[in-house]
Amino acid sequence: MEEGGGILSLLDEAMEECVMLDKKTVTDDDYGGFVVEYVEGATFSAAVVLDDSIQAQTALSQGVKGVYTVTTARSVNLQFRDVFKRTRDKKIFRVTTDGDDKKTPDSAGLDMRQVRAEEWSLT
Repeated sequence: MEEGGGILSLLDEAMEECVMLDKKTVTDDDYGGFVVEYVEGATFSAAVVLDDSIQAQTALSQGVKGVYTVTTARSVNLQFRDVFKRTRDKKIFRVTTDGDDKKTPDSAGLDMRQVRAEEWSLT
């Protein structure tokens, strides 16, 4: 499809604001140990879509909260175990694949990269 209407505008419409959650280790917990906190970092746009394939349903039955496909621009390279939050509903996700594994070539008109993610909790 052409850039003027088809796939690109559908992809643009699906994009939502997300924010990286960066892991920060605080060395003083008053007991000689450390505390891990997550702080908001860079924002980016992503289309986060629930995967309802047979494989995803199997993962759900084995305790995974939800399996999602996350589509971003090529310039957003999410990596395995990155954590981010969708701003709209504050839902938190942890990336389960590597952003280098699935992207369109630089010469392609379609500018996208995809990873898989799971719903996740900071606690």
